[in-house]
Amino acid sequence: MAASAHAYVRGNTVQFYEWLNEHAGKAIPSGPDIWICGDCHIGNLGPVSNASGNVDVQIRDLDQTVIGNPAHDIIRLGLSLAMAARGSDLPGVTTARMLEAAMSGYRLALRRKPGASVVPKVIAATYKDALQRKWRHLARERLDGTAPSIPLGKNFWPLMKAEKTALDELFQQESLRALLTSLEHRDSDSDVQLLDAAYWVKGCSSLGGLRFVALAAIGERTKNVAPRNLCLVDIKQASAAAAPRSATASMPRDNAERVVTGARHLSPHLGDRMLAARVLGKSVFVRELLPQDIKFDMHRLNIDEAIGAAQYLAHVLGRAHWRQMDAATRTTWASDLKRAHTRTMDAPSWLWSSVVDLVAKHEVAYLAHCRKYALGMRR
Repeated sequence: MAASAHAYVRGNTVQFYEWLNEHAGKAIPSGPDIWICGDCHIGNLGPVSNASGNVDVQIRDLDQTVIGNPAHDIIRLGLSLAMAARGSDLPGVTTARMLEAAMSGYRLALRRKPGASVVPKVIAATYKDALQRKWRHLARERLDGTAPSIPLGKNFWPLMKAEKTALDELFQQESLRALLTSLEHRDSDSDVQLLDAAYWVKGCSSLGGLRFVALAAIGERTKNVAPRNLCLVDIKQASAAAAPRSATASMPRDNAERVVTGARHLSPHLGDRMLAARVLGKSVFVRELLPQDIKFDMHRLNIDEAIGAAQYLAHVLGRAHWRQMDAATRTTWASDLKRAHTRTMDAPSWLWSSVVDLVAKHEVAYLAHCRKYALGMRR
């Protein structure tokens, strides 16, 4: 998180939620109760494959998904875009134009119209890369090679006996077998064999909870498993969401069920590949990692790329919200978003003031974090 202000914003969601709670009922419009991402920053958007192999840009991370106010997602994305502009040394006027472009892209999605006619190069390059990726690319990134085993070390720790037993039991469940054989090129009647597993040390999200990675074979019980029949499975404990939620809407009480349900509403490519389960008495969600599931690299953007990316990503968010609304709700929400525009800026004043306030607060907190980190490094 000390690497850059943008990285700090991505890792410090609690400060964002605290800010939202402080500003509840103020200038931020109250949108319809729908499933929202809850943590809609740039890194949580990217190409995602469905079971049939079709790739679309959707939301990639739904840990904080809740039924809530869609304006919260817009503000979170606006903050992330502003910090990306800062990290690219772009002038402040570009940030203003990015927020204008973001609102334009979001409103286009509500009207079910295509987004920007020209996809920014930074988006197009990542999407093209996703389409060309194979199992070997995923294996080299996650496993440091293509051997059918998980290399223990800094990122992967050995399992305790109880953990190994629990994962063996998980992979014997019919629901998981059905999920892992649902990809188009696999036989739905195939068996699933757990080959290897480890505890996955993966950033802040793995601290204090269960996080495992498992390597499984589909339909083969030989040592030389064909790469197309290998799958890498992410098993993550679902924690209570910190994102502000609707006080009246009903959501699954089980946190893994909440994550999976939210994913199916917001990001069907990903949600249809997820399963809620229990491991060692803890609620977990399970998904197979596919080579096509990658994030955008939003470092060192130029002005045109930054503005184009803002419109495109906000359009993706708008589509995720749009599919949950009926025609009347979309019309009302689109009208609400048009209000409070200034004569000089084609974006609502509540969005601009929210992002400016959040950027200022996060800059101060980021420098304080860096100071503590630097002092810690001296010890």
